[in-house]
Amino acid sequence: QVQLVESGGGLVQAGGSLRLSCAASGRGFSSHTMAWFRQAPGKERDFVAAVSWNADSTNYADSVKGRFTISRDNAKNMVYLQMNSLKPEDSAIYYCAANRGFGMGKGHYEYDYWGQGTQVTVSS
Repeated sequence: QVQLVESGGGLVQAGGSLRLSCAASGRGFSSHTMAWFRQAPGKERDFVAAVSWNADSTNYADSVKGRFTISRDNAKNMVYLQMNSLKPEDSAIYYCAANRGFGMGKGHYEYDYWGQGTQVTVSS
């Protein structure tokens, strides 16, 4: 069982940056694929980025490639999402998720554990 707590959300102007953090507790974190998803009001929960258990591989949604960077620190049980060049359409609740397996898919159904989310709002 893994518990996830996100932080770092807030209000930022378009073009600005934010760094989201996800603190994990419980067993198995270092062997799980970790990911970020986001959900805007009235929309489905969409994949943003994923990182493999050893940080050897990453996967990004096309909409964030070149702007967002996912990373992890297994020694600290932390996952990060650096978001640069933010756009109003990036506004959403951002969720941290863990996959007990090694898959790095984009489907939310592939992930077993979820945090409560942190709000990101980008003003134009």
